[in-house]
Amino acid sequence: MAEKIKNNSFIMLLLITGAVYFFLKYLTPLVAPILTAVLFVTMFGPALKRFQEKFHVHRQIGAVILLLTAGIILFSLVWILSSWIVGSLPGWIGDISSIEEDISEAVHSVCDVIGRLIGVNSEYLEDLIIRKIGEVFGDLRNQVLPGMLSQSIQYIKAAAKLGGFLATFVIAAVLLARDYDEIMNRLLDRESCHVFLEVMCGIIRYIATYIKAQLIIMTAIAAVSALTLGISGIKNGVLWGLLAGLLDALPFVGTGIVLVPLAIAQLLGGDYFKAVICILLYIVCAVMREIMEPRLIGKKIGVTPIMVLLSLYAGIQLFGVWGIIKGPLGFILIYQSYLSIMHKGILG
Repeated sequence: MAEKIKNNSFIMLLLITGAVYFFLKYLTPLVAPILTAVLFVTMFGPALKRFQEKFHVHRQIGAVILLLTAGIILFSLVWILSSWIVGSLPGWIGDISSIEEDISEAVHSVCDVIGRLIGVNSEYLEDLIIRKIGEVFGDLRNQVLPGMLSQSIQYIKAAAKLGGFLATFVIAAVLLARDYDEIMNRLLDRESCHVFLEVMCGIIRYIATYIKAQLIIMTAIAAVSALTLGISGIKNGVLWGLLAGLLDALPFVGTGIVLVPLAIAQLLGGDYFKAVICILLYIVCAVMREIMEPRLIGKKIGVTPIMVLLSLYAGIQLFGVWGIIKGPLGFILIYQSYLSIMHKGILG
């Protein structure tokens, strides 16, 4: 039976695909901190080894130093952006009234023109629209903003969950740094584990390529956005551009979560040129990601850009937001597993 399955490449591919889907869907959430620790130690193992040889420091200590350094850098970046956003929030909330006034003036002009064209009482039309706008802004003040504050218990739960993940990851990474060589030697001694090692190496190569590609894309988009918004004279344009570049990794919304509201704010303020600049910048950033991502990822891991794009789409459909990571990762798992099993003849 095993020989028949092995000789039928289509059945083999289906079995591998089903196993990978089950792994990503049901097992990954349970063992995510451990898997992350394994990938971390494997990717940075050579660096930890060189650090040990040069400074005569145990790999566990090297892992702790590396994790602390990365944590401090990440925390500093998050703290700077969070402080800027939170510090600006009262001003944004206070600007709601002025935005409402700007909208009212714009509505007055539009209703006056429409009333003359179609012969309708412009005052009645204006009163109806402004009343609806007032209801929307009233809901924003009285329900949406207080509702965000009332969800604090959910934020606490999410923070506790993240804290548990990070604690487990750090402990597992430190322990694996100590026993990594011994574990790898045991796996290499068993021929049946060679497929697993090949697949793991392929995944690590993909993840390293993916992270590098995302950093390149985010840096390029942040630079273009900051430069464009800064030159155009938009208030805090450089910071808005950097924030847009940071959030560009989010699927679907990307830079739009920053640039679209910024364009609307400029439009309501009467700065039509700046609003057009924001919209054009959003389109340019979206095109940059669509062009750069498949090429940077696909070219490095030996698959065509269209397959990377297809795996991104399929991953998002199957796993939601996390599909932007799980989709290409699942494709690499299937690809590497299929090649390794068929070439090694592990079932034969």
